[in-house]
Amino acid sequence: VLGIASMGDMKKVGRVGGKAILYFEVVTTIALVIGLLVANWVKPGQGVSTDKLESEKVIQYTQKAGELNWGEFFAHVVPSNIVKSFAEGDILQILFFSVLFGVALIHLGSHTDAIVKGLDKFSHVLFYMMKMVMRVAPIGAFGGMAYTIGHFGLESLIPLGKLMVSVYVTMAAFIFIILNGIAYLYGFSLWKLLKYIRNELLIVLGTSSSESVLPTIMNKLEAAGCKKSVVGLVIPTG
Repeated sequence: VLGIASMGDMKKVGRVGGKAILYFEVVTTIALVIGLLVANWVKPGQGVSTDKLESEKVIQYTQKAGELNWGEFFAHVVPSNIVKSFAEGDILQILFFSVLFGVALIHLGSHTDAIVKGLDKFSHVLFYMMKMVMRVAPIGAFGGMAYTIGHFGLESLIPLGKLMVSVYVTMAAFIFIILNGIAYLYGFSLWKLLKYIRNELLIVLGTSSSESVLPTIMNKLEAAGCKKSVVGLVIPTG
């Protein structure tokens, strides 16, 4: 909401948002291709013990995947009850609502300055809460690993290790070939960027979630000179 509202002009929102979505689509497709190549090369799923899997749950997942309907998927993006969306953590519906809210704030102009300032202060509170939660995130990761080993045995670490190798090879190929090429094209140093956000990268590695560093990445990019409005629109959209 703040990213869109701080643009102050729908043409700017469309221009920046359009470029961002085009960029996301192109580089995500490249990342998917690299991931598929690595996964088919390493084959991390081979050797997984299926003896202790709950087959009923597996069947439920495969049935849901087969029943995916794109029309229903896009219709679902529009929330019927935004409070319910927040309660259930439906991120796409929340984003859709946030975009509409931001657009409405732009159209209403200076009348909404107090709301924008209030949201800005509120976001700092939420970001700090997330920072507190992320400090104990490694304990959650430890619990997940302990459950897996306790339930499936030490041998489960072999396919998990292969999966991690696949992930890291994919990420390394994407970062040092694709992203490095983009950085070179636009005249900034990938190495300086990686060094600048090294703490955030370590948190992402420890939690397997980029959402965990959303607040600090936004703050760091603004401190590095990126426009607040661009950061506020592009990073959460990504």
